[in-house]
Amino acid sequence: MGMDLPPESSNAKVFAPPPATDPARAAVLFAESVGIMARLRAPDGCPWDREQSFDSIRKYTLEETYEVFDAIERRDWRHLAEELGDLLLQVLFYAEMAANDGHFTIADVLDHLNKKLVRRHPHVFGDDASRAAGNRADVDAAVEGSSAAVLRNWEEIKAAEALHAAGAPSAQGLPTSRLDCVQRAMPALAEAAKLGAKAQKSGFDWPHWRDLLPKLAEETAELEAEASSGDPSRKPAVEAELGDLLFTAVNLGRHLGVDAEMALRGCNRRFRQRFREMELAADRPLEELSPPELEEQWARAKQKLAAADLILQAESEA
Repeated sequence: MGMDLPPESSNAKVFAPPPATDPARAAVLFAESVGIMARLRAPDGCPWDREQSFDSIRKYTLEETYEVFDAIERRDWRHLAEELGDLLLQVLFYAEMAANDGHFTIADVLDHLNKKLVRRHPHVFGDDASRAAGNRADVDAAVEGSSAAVLRNWEEIKAAEALHAAGAPSAQGLPTSRLDCVQRAMPALAEAAKLGAKAQKSGFDWPHWRDLLPKLAEETAELEAEASSGDPSRKPAVEAELGDLLFTAVNLGRHLGVDAEMALRGCNRRFRQRFREMELAADRPLEELSPPELEEQWARAKQKLAAADLILQAESEA
């Protein structure tokens, strides 16, 4: 299958893959994967695969994404290669189903990807190639090794794409907002961070991370006020206040340069470790311990694991 790139121009730079990449072998294997997926969805293919729909497999896409995250965090490179294959399977599955329904093919997916990469990297492929790939933004391709300049150009090119796709007013006839470029199709923590970062560019933001601490206290008090009523009809208000608290916490992380999703995943991992340590250390089932005993076991587990982490850190630095 062809992967059409924009035509070469006088200032377009030739793309050369890294020495470790074998493009020919990768192309053969990718074509084989596409063929296998088509065979599975064929009339005489796999009954389970043929029964699937976009709605039925989307949950697996999320699962596979988080399995990739987990392999990266554990630095398990062998399993990371396998998990990336599972994630790629989701792309092939969606593309084959779309082809079956006459919407698009895997070739269209690759064509969109290739043009986007060239369009948003004028500093690599050249202005002419970038514009041939659909760039409508006037950016300075001379980034001089600055990743900040690259990111600025990327955002401007992306914003121009959104304006062109929207055609000024949105499909609903409402005026477009600069927040429209932040996709809804992402985890809520990531969406909150991106919304805060986008609003920051308009000057609508807290000046310093310390300014968010009183805001956290304010949102906590508002949540407490709603939750204390005990009125079931106030549940939507409780949910809204909890959302405000979470949004503030996410943006505190943004100011501190901490990704809220990664911070929470790290917290979840530590909770698992500490809870497991409690289970191992207790002389009877946790259900039989009193609240003070449970708290004591938790404190001991934290202390033991913290000491073990210090030893590992010292050994790694030695």
